[in-house]
Amino acid sequence: MIEIKEISAPEAYAIRKDVLRENIPLTEKMEGDFDEETLHLGLFENGELGCVATFMPHKSPHFKGFQYRLRGMGTHRDHQHKGFGKAVLTSAESILTKKGVDVIWCNARVIALNFYKKSGWSIVGEEFDVHLVGPHYVMFKKLKDA
Repeated sequence: MIEIKEISAPEAYAIRKDVLRENIPLTEKMEGDFDEETLHLGLFENGELGCVATFMPHKSPHFKGFQYRLRGMGTHRDHQHKGFGKAVLTSAESILTKKGVDVIWCNARVIALNFYKKSGWSIVGEEFDVHLVGPHYVMFKKLKDA
């Protein structure tokens, strides 16, 4: 059985560390994790946490309107290629649309570009490097016209 629900920041840490910080000396904790408006989602398969994503209010100069930023999205290796990431994004889009969010955006690793594109996200700007992590692009999805 698949279930997507809100989780706490600490619940997201293990997957963030294993998937996003493997062999990288950076913390899995993020500024804003405990802010009231931050949304942490987890996808559970048969009670086991398989995918996490965090969404927080954060303005980018690329966009107008009410913005949320996606950070710390990862799917445990045992659960990859099952559509879990897409399901979490779809759930988040529904929740954030109800909150009145105009645009969600993220700094996407180059290796994840096709995943986001398949979910209706677009690139804005040029490639840039995140220290110790690698090349990224800003990607976004409009939830409504802003």
